[in-house]
Amino acid sequence: MDNDTLNSAADLILNSKRNVGFTGAGVSVESGIPPFRGKEGLWSKYDPGILDLSYFYSNPKESWSVIKELFYDFFGSAKPNSAHKVLAEFEQMGLLSSVITQNIDNLHQEAGSKTVYEFHGNSRNLICKECDITYPVTEDLINKLPPRCEKCGSVLKPDFIFFGEMIPEFAYRKSVEEAQQAQVFIVIGTTGEVVPASLIPQMAKENGVKIIEVNPKKSLFTDSFTDIYLQGKASEVMPELMEKIKLKL
Repeated sequence: MDNDTLNSAADLILNSKRNVGFTGAGVSVESGIPPFRGKEGLWSKYDPGILDLSYFYSNPKESWSVIKELFYDFFGSAKPNSAHKVLAEFEQMGLLSSVITQNIDNLHQEAGSKTVYEFHGNSRNLICKECDITYPVTEDLINKLPPRCEKCGSVLKPDFIFFGEMIPEFAYRKSVEEAQQAQVFIVIGTTGEVVPASLIPQMAKENGVKIIEVNPKKSLFTDSFTDIYLQGKASEVMPELMEKIKLKL
């Protein structure tokens, strides 16, 4: 990583009164979770129709058998990597107000981040749409497919958004507020292709927010909105950035 570019990013963060992290699938990939899109993405191997709301409620057992395999048997073994941990440490140091994430894996919280706005929800909870009751995922609950609400018997749905669902209102509102109030966005591991999530950094840029981008390859943001591009894996770049910041404190 270029020393001058890292120094510039560190200075930008230290001189800003409000920094926000914005993370995408690339951060989770480095914890062993495959992305949904692309040649090696999950949708090249599985039918995305399992996450269509109408199909899910019409075929709950079939949907749940794949959902369990994807999001609970496989994803459940993933652990936070150094990029997650650095963001949590930034928050503890008073250098980060929040993380806005497109990921549903709960790894930011497991790393220690306290203020996380989950743009697409969280796989660690199940919800009954009839009773509006939320259940933490347990092995007992998801070993009986499909899992059902203890109160009304309705099929429980993972508490992340399916195709055809709206972005959670609270997460969307808070993300927009951060795009309006922040001075720096640290955009990590996202291609900028998923709408409406990709509109948040764009909105931030239009409000005069400086964009630091961490990605192995250029994204749709790089040549359009990014002010400082730190090329590389998040799990390698973020610890280097932290080291620079600590040297300057």
